[in-house]
Amino acid sequence: MTAFLNTVGIRCALGRGQDAVRQAMWQADAPMAGEVTDRYSPGRQLLLGTVNDLADDAAPAHTEPRHRSRNNAMLLDALAQVRPAVDDAIARVGPARVAVVMGTSTSGIREGELAVQGLVRDGALPQDYHYGQQELGSPASFLAAMLGTKGPAYTISTACSSSAKALAAGARLLRHGLADVVLAGGVDTLCAFTVAGFSALESVSAARCNPLSVNRNGINLGEGAALFLMSREAGPVRLAGWGESSDAHHVSAPDPKGKGARLAMQQALARAGIGADAIDYVNLHGTATPANDVMEAHAVADVLGHEVPVSSTKPLTGHTLGAAGAIEAALMWLTLSGNPHGRLPPHWWDGAADAALPALYVAGPGSTLGRTPRYVMSHSFAFGGSNCVLVLGEG
Repeated sequence: MTAFLNTVGIRCALGRGQDAVRQAMWQADAPMAGEVTDRYSPGRQLLLGTVNDLADDAAPAHTEPRHRSRNNAMLLDALAQVRPAVDDAIARVGPARVAVVMGTSTSGIREGELAVQGLVRDGALPQDYHYGQQELGSPASFLAAMLGTKGPAYTISTACSSSAKALAAGARLLRHGLADVVLAGGVDTLCAFTVAGFSALESVSAARCNPLSVNRNGINLGEGAALFLMSREAGPVRLAGWGESSDAHHVSAPDPKGKGARLAMQQALARAGIGADAIDYVNLHGTATPANDVMEAHAVADVLGHEVPVSSTKPLTGHTLGAAGAIEAALMWLTLSGNPHGRLPPHWWDGAADAALPALYVAGPGSTLGRTPRYVMSHSFAFGGSNCVLVLGEG
């Protein structure tokens, strides 16, 4: 059974909607991944993949207090881009046959931070604060409530693999007949908690991240959302395969030998029914941390060889954590759809290759295949060794 990705809404540091994001991804001079700010790290300026033209609470007035968060406002913006197609699908199959599967890692933590500040300042929590805003399940339950769907609705939170796993979960729901349509994707928004946590791990770069470089020194954090309408009905892009594995190696560091990453890649290829030589491009997890890039480069070389074009899009979007898998799948959707010359997402870095890494074919600015891509692979590798690899193919 093939799961088709019929359409996608996307919002991130690159812009809003398919056309704007596609244009920004391929522009000749790399757009900044948001802005340099100390908004979430007082006294320390960081480059963050921010989305600034979004109201902190853009939910409709009738939304329950527990669902009124910036995270859900970001998700609602992605939904608005595909709402006509979603409404048509619900009308066609009925609310009970529509499922919602989301990935996130922050949910309403930012609202919790503001509430604590209010408590310290005023001696009481703000009236508009509701603890449910922080529930990790909020994105899926919010969408289901907004749309009136009655099928399965749940949120996956496995750090940076969350929304890639949401797409895999959506495909399983379709395959087993538990739904006829799935809204699958991910959302994450910036907050001080996230920035402080990664800073404590000494994993955050103040300048643009530099994946695969000998000079790499950490990630840029970001925010955004991507939402797919998935079904069995033919569409421009399909989720051809996926693989999931767990390193069980360390709470934050990946298995240095990349065993779990390789297993997930091999599973994705097997599920897609293709060989390694069918992959035209790989979207790396590419965080620009020392440990990730070593592990991932070896896994790519071992499973796919040295000739497949690769790049990391995190210098363009920032690392959007629980939303990264879905946002990067959306960038792959744009690469497969309406791209007859096979333009590839560029790898922006200083070009100083790390001699300790296997030599990979890095897709620089302007790289093309000269034809429409057939299959692309996207990696999501998370804390705790949670790995998810997606293979997307032309519809």
